[in-house]
Amino acid sequence: MTDELAVRVRGLHKRYGDKHAVDGLDLEVARGEIVAVLGPNGAGKTTTVEILEGYRHRDAGEVTVLGQDPQTAGRDWRARIGIVLQSSSDLDEATVTELVHHWATFYPRPRDPEQVIDAVGLREKAKTRAGALSGGQRRRLDVALGIVGSPELLFLDEPTTGFDPEARRAFWELIAGLRDDGTAILLTTHYLDEAEQLADRAVVVSDGRVVATGAPADLGDRNARQAMVRWVEDGEHREVRTDTPTAVVAELAGRFTEIPGLQVLRPTLEDIYLSLVDAKESVR
Repeated sequence: MTDELAVRVRGLHKRYGDKHAVDGLDLEVARGEIVAVLGPNGAGKTTTVEILEGYRHRDAGEVTVLGQDPQTAGRDWRARIGIVLQSSSDLDEATVTELVHHWATFYPRPRDPEQVIDAVGLREKAKTRAGALSGGQRRRLDVALGIVGSPELLFLDEPTTGFDPEARRAFWELIAGLRDDGTAILLTTHYLDEAEQLADRAVVVSDGRVVATGAPADLGDRNARQAMVRWVEDGEHREVRTDTPTAVVAELAGRFTEIPGLQVLRPTLEDIYLSLVDAKESVR
């Protein structure tokens, strides 16, 4: 089972003075799986990811990433991971082509740099200096530098910040393709629709601990929660929460030829996320 895991974390702890940033967190990411880590600011997401990337030491707990402890792993291990940070502004004078080709030389088995430039949608900006790119284009370049080394595990920190809707969907297709090729991906994002679109599993972190994990469609017993049935009757908007929405609609159909303003709504991922985080906060 361990060989099938790209990431395995047990009882992770990290403290900054009196602040317990990570408090006994457990996490797994299988090879070829996309896991989205969700949580409010200060929940411990960034600290956890930095420990997994080998940039920060933990106080306690077991951490294995691609079979090694990031705290002691060497250069060969680092060549097997890709990292897309939340923001970057270095090397602004180099062009897209220069940067992607240069980054490829750092890895033993890189992807074709020209194919990577095409994959992230920067062909028309290939000769443009990084400092002249728009915010969304710079994020695409960051992704290109993160994937050019053919990583077995890719860390993505808020990867589509600054993307327009069309660019975000193109990026989603790219990430799904990497997963299909066997790359494990750990994604942190504040865009819940992004997590729902991409992730095989979502992990909700609050106050340094995992409070829920599961497929986005099932998170927090989402499918088992009550539905909301809405309609218009006598000029007024009506609604009812129910475990049996089909029965409610059938009853309404017996009273109307066409049910005015009918809506049957299940809880969204945002509804579930907020309820999980609010529940955790309420017991602190």
